[in-house]
Amino acid sequence: MSKTRLALVGIAVVAVAVFVMRGRGRTEGTLAEVSTVSRTESLQSYVTASGEIVATRYADLGSSAMGRLVQLSVREGDVVKAGQVLARIDPVQAASTADAAAAGVRALEADAEGAANQIKASQAELAAAEARSSDAARVLTRARELRISGLVAQSEVDTAQANADAASAQVRSAQAAIDRLQQARSAAERRVAQGRAEVSRARDQLAKTDITAPIDGVITRLDVEEGEMVVIGVQNQPGTILMTISDLSSINAEVKVAEADVLRLGLDNAATVSLEALPGKKFAGKVAEIGASALPQTGTQAAAREFKVKVRLEGSDLGALRPGLTCDAEILVARRSNVLTVPLQAVVQRPGADGTPQTGVFVVTDGIARFTPTTTGIIGGLTIEVDGLQEGATIVSGPFQVLRELKDGAQVRTK
Repeated sequence: MSKTRLALVGIAVVAVAVFVMRGRGRTEGTLAEVSTVSRTESLQSYVTASGEIVATRYADLGSSAMGRLVQLSVREGDVVKAGQVLARIDPVQAASTADAAAAGVRALEADAEGAANQIKASQAELAAAEARSSDAARVLTRARELRISGLVAQSEVDTAQANADAASAQVRSAQAAIDRLQQARSAAERRVAQGRAEVSRARDQLAKTDITAPIDGVITRLDVEEGEMVVIGVQNQPGTILMTISDLSSINAEVKVAEADVLRLGLDNAATVSLEALPGKKFAGKVAEIGASALPQTGTQAAAREFKVKVRLEGSDLGALRPGLTCDAEILVARRSNVLTVPLQAVVQRPGADGTPQTGVFVVTDGIARFTPTTTGIIGGLTIEVDGLQEGATIVSGPFQVLRELKDGAQVRTK
């Protein structure tokens, strides 16, 4: 036999041997990826969310007076103090209304003062009338006594009676005049009070033509120009927003957290915030506020609910941050030390003896995969805390298709 033929025969024998070995391998079990149960010194679980930078305190300034903006004293980025006049709306109409109201009040006050003076004069007349009535009553009494003694004629008694009646009538007339004047004074005082209220309203409207800063801060948004018309808000129609003042001494990251994660959060949870605008730089913070209700959904398609969470940033290097910058937050919700962990995808569920789903992993021993129930803990990245397993044990960790179909007691081959 030639050398060439011997070489071909040898190649054929090797090929058959390889084919047989591969066929045997396929019958010896399922090919799977494995890993080991390892001990982790520190396992940390995070909730991630995205949002934007906002000032802890800010104010959107509108206008309570309508008119033309005749003065704008600030620009975007200016630092302002509480009470500082930032802009002024044309005050001519408001000032004239306030002046007219003040003049009306002065006239009403004069009427009320006149009524008070008349009451004083009438009270003096009443006192005089009461004195005359008292004298007439005494004269009548004396005349009646003398008439009984026969010392005076009946005509004198009648005259005394008439004088007493006239004096009493004068008293009643003076009292009635005083009552009328008091009513008039009360009405005048009510008109004065209404006028003063109108003056207060007019002066308030005049004061509102000056737009002042309610807080210390920075002008972070300026939406108007000098000369524009400013309108006030009415029902279903918002008014003009002139500018936004933000207190940049305290900064929040306002993020939206999925409903599946929000219950894991707690106040003062440590967080790390990063910004696309400042790559490589991270800011430390703590959870300061967790929304009590889900955010309103927009659109007609159903979507997962989200909750607003505010992270208060800490540190002295916050000066570069500006409201509106997008950010990502990583919030630490749990930490465990010296725990056993396995890859997250290795944990599966299988029905127990009573049909109830059990959580566990497939432990590989001598090429056989045994489903082993385990208790899981926190998730840290792509690993999960487990209890009930031996450190260093070999477990099936993938692929997903193999884990989904793997049965207890199945033969496996490891990659």
